[in-house]
Amino acid sequence: MKNQYNQSRRRFMQFLALGMSGSVGGLFNPRFSQANSTLISKPIPSSNEPIPVIGLGSSRTFNVGDDPVALDNVAKVMQHFFNAGGRMIDSSPMYGSSQPAIGYGLNKIAKTKDVFAVDKVWTWDAEMGTEQMEQSRQYWNIDAFDLMQVHNLVEWEHHLETLYEMKQQGKIRYVGITTSHGRRHDELEDIMKTEPLDFVQFSYNIVDREAERRLLTLAKKRGIAVIINRPFQRGDLIDELEGKPLPKWAKDIDCKNWPQFLLKFVVSHPAVTCAIPATSQLEHVKENMAACYGALPDKAMRTRMIDYVEKII
Repeated sequence: MKNQYNQSRRRFMQFLALGMSGSVGGLFNPRFSQANSTLISKPIPSSNEPIPVIGLGSSRTFNVGDDPVALDNVAKVMQHFFNAGGRMIDSSPMYGSSQPAIGYGLNKIAKTKDVFAVDKVWTWDAEMGTEQMEQSRQYWNIDAFDLMQVHNLVEWEHHLETLYEMKQQGKIRYVGITTSHGRRHDELEDIMKTEPLDFVQFSYNIVDREAERRLLTLAKKRGIAVIINRPFQRGDLIDELEGKPLPKWAKDIDCKNWPQFLLKFVVSHPAVTCAIPATSQLEHVKENMAACYGALPDKAMRTRMIDYVEKII
């Protein structure tokens, strides 16, 4: 397992070397070729490792069973994600067959060594956690996970203890904990105040901004990386905005459509490290990854974006 950790470190150093072309606004930004633009990345506070601000979720969208056509589609979505500079893919034992689908895709497109692999432990049986995580690793067909998280705070005390041991042993690189739907923020806040976490994950978007009150501020203060799930409210926000005019000034932040507008709002928050929209549609992943390029809104622009959206929905 120590060798697996060393391989992950070598991958990180190779990635670091690729990106030494410059930084913008204090954020490390490796250069990739997409419309002669710069891939927007942010550093993981506990290591300073750069991560592109758009990742790929798999809840529901990659739960395709053994359907060969659907599995090949997952691989195509993942291929474009990587081609556009993406690295972080997130899954969970809770997501049906998503983990085997990810493993199929990674193997088909030969990206098992390039992915920033993120998964979760999700069981009330503390003794079963290690076995579950090993099964997840085999599904992904990777040497080791980069980040392992406790899913939705389930049995978090025991699982965090296990994850800290795994990190110490070099079996994983980062430790995190998650929640979603805006639930259990009080408990999550208490955990963030006392535990040496590398990552937290929770829901946040342009209309659900409760996380700004405490969690995002606390994460910034504590030096904890933040992954955002449900940036589109599982698609509901996109549906509400369908047919509504994108403001003309959206071009000032290089947004051509609503997904890019909504994602750039999320990842422009100073405490947010990465957003993980989930999709199984190739056109959607292309739209999402375009938010990884161009200008990000500043504080004044973020306020303008909120005001506009609140007026039209």
